[in-house]
Amino acid sequence: MILLTGAAGFIGSNILAALNARGQTDILAVDDLTEGVKCANLAGKSFADYLDGDELLASLDSLPPLTAILHQGACVDTTARDGRAVMRLNYTYSKRLLALAEAHRCPFLYASSAAVYGDGRHGFREEPACEDARTPYAFSKWAFDQHVHSAQRVPTVPVVGLRYFNVYGPGEGHKGRMASVAWHCFQAVKRGEAPQLFAGSDGFLRDFIAVSDVADVNLFFLDAGLAGRVQRTVVNVGTGAPRSFADMGRIVSAVTGSPPPVTIPFPDDLRGQYQAYTCADTTRLRSAGWTKPMMTLEEGIAAYWKTLSA
Repeated sequence: MILLTGAAGFIGSNILAALNARGQTDILAVDDLTEGVKCANLAGKSFADYLDGDELLASLDSLPPLTAILHQGACVDTTARDGRAVMRLNYTYSKRLLALAEAHRCPFLYASSAAVYGDGRHGFREEPACEDARTPYAFSKWAFDQHVHSAQRVPTVPVVGLRYFNVYGPGEGHKGRMASVAWHCFQAVKRGEAPQLFAGSDGFLRDFIAVSDVADVNLFFLDAGLAGRVQRTVVNVGTGAPRSFADMGRIVSAVTGSPPPVTIPFPDDLRGQYQAYTCADTTRLRSAGWTKPMMTLEEGIAAYWKTLSA
């Protein structure tokens, strides 16, 4: 049985769909459904059982044999200020699940984040010289990377940390403000309005990656872990081809036939903590054997709108 945390979340639900697409349904889905709207992400998907995140911790000694753990559950609010709460969810909980993987002797894949690179001034390579985690969210992800991948730790099971860049696609609506710019642009279009972009969006360049590609990368490393082709690594998951928010807005307008994007003021509470540039160094991903081309932004936005408008 595969244990999938964050199964009703954005990336987790897409991984669940990808597992189902290749015939895998022996899955223990784990999440926190306090936000009941996330139930929609589980609709039409198949899994063997469901547990709340707290119920999972209380059931660790009575779980069936696990073949893999895909840990996608986390506090994903990059603006969260309660460091203790974020560390409890993203660091301490993750350590418990790593210990569970070691007890079951199964591969452990987990969601890290490009937020560990800070403003990116030192680059986006998977090495300490590039890392500059300053927010509680970024620090929690960086701290777990250090716990797993420190030179002193000898892995007893395959462990892969996936540093996601700027993911967009179906299943993110419950994230509200934390949803991608693409989702917010599409919501404006649905209201009969032009897409809205922050002032200066031509100067904000991000490595946007479609969630379907992220799910495929997870399955790639799941197979590699099960086959013993990977032991311990942390890998960037991005396209390596940054595009501006303005590009995204223009593509949304072209795909939907809506008016050109309009500019709105930049929020005061995001000043000083907004990544102006991200670009994954994908050398390690390619060296691991990943050869599939990532979707272009044009392809990904078109596919996203097709799903939303179906």
